[in-house]
Amino acid sequence: MRVTTIGVDLAKNVFQVHGLTSSEEVVFNKPLRRTQFLPFFAKLEPWLFGMESCSSAHHWARELTALGHDVRLFPPMYVKP
Repeated sequence: MRVTTIGVDLAKNVFQVHGLTSSEEVVFNKPLRRTQFLPFFAKLEPWLFGMESCSSAHHWARELTALGHDVRLFPPMYVKP
């Protein structure tokens, strides 16, 4: 199964990362510590990221875009808890 879309729930220390295929099957759902976040995605091919727009999301979006990934930020009112 090939991951095409990543959902990220940003937090203070541990980020929850959710990977989906093009048919929306879950490939992985794992926590990543802040120090593991960029090294994990730096070694992978470019993906589409979706994350809730918050103050730290803009920083992480810039970092992921610099690695070649496509990042989409969503307003909080459109994100399910």
